[in-house]
Amino acid sequence: MYLKNFLILFLIIIFSSCNKSNIKKSVINEKSLNTQVLEAYKEGMESLKQGDVLFAAKKFNEVEILYPQSQWAPKSSIMAAYAYYSEDYYDDAISELERLIRVYPKFKHLDYAYYLLGISHYEQIVDEKKDLQSLVNAKKNFDYIIKNYPTSEYALDAGFKNDLIDDILAAKQMYIGRYYFERKKWIAAINRFRVVVDEYDTTIYTEEALHRLVEIHYILGLPDEAEKYANLLGYNYKSSKWYEKSYFIFNKKYEKNIERIKKEKDKNNSILNKIKSLFD
Repeated sequence: MYLKNFLILFLIIIFSSCNKSNIKKSVINEKSLNTQVLEAYKEGMESLKQGDVLFAAKKFNEVEILYPQSQWAPKSSIMAAYAYYSEDYYDDAISELERLIRVYPKFKHLDYAYYLLGISHYEQIVDEKKDLQSLVNAKKNFDYIIKNYPTSEYALDAGFKNDLIDDILAAKQMYIGRYYFERKKWIAAINRFRVVVDEYDTTIYTEEALHRLVEIHYILGLPDEAEKYANLLGYNYKSSKWYEKSYFIFNKKYEKNIERIKKEKDKNNSILNKIKSLFD
């Protein structure tokens, strides 16, 4: 009986000691974890300021690995993305941001994440003659911001960037359309110019696209279709040089009248200059 009581007492002491040790160890680990997280985040920020973006991104990722459930995790992820972006590591920034959006869908700064994602695509644009996948991806993210975060401080710039993107996409369609036009591939050219008129009607290329449609339909012997586009061009851009060119197609005498008016104007200017010289 004495031995039995001793063993029970021994076990109680052992388990009690273990529990205290575990509690103490847990508290120490928790404090140590927070300290490690803060230190890693600060190291990342310092490295970013010093221009060592790869090490900065590494430290920010370390924060997320150490404590993925903390508020520091999504913040560190977006800082890692910014570190990559700041030195033009666009693919790494895009990969980081796409993961952030997927893993932290309730992050309160997602509008910035989408904006940075759009910018990372946008800044890879070369020109309208190259592959435009980056443009398409940028526009998709800017559209998302405008639709889902209309009051965000990034929405206004996203709209401005989209206008520039539309200009480049329209320029691409015009470039291909002109290529087909020069080779007399009329249907292919029509399709490209129609895209500009239908989808990018607020861009600077709409006037030329309408004029090209007038030209092609007139060449194909479809004067009614040609006149339809000419009327549309005249209604919206009556003072445009492209409307003047379209008018030439329907009124050959107009070109002669323009030359006559120009000569009369030059003559009047000459007379005025002579009168002015009398007072010099």
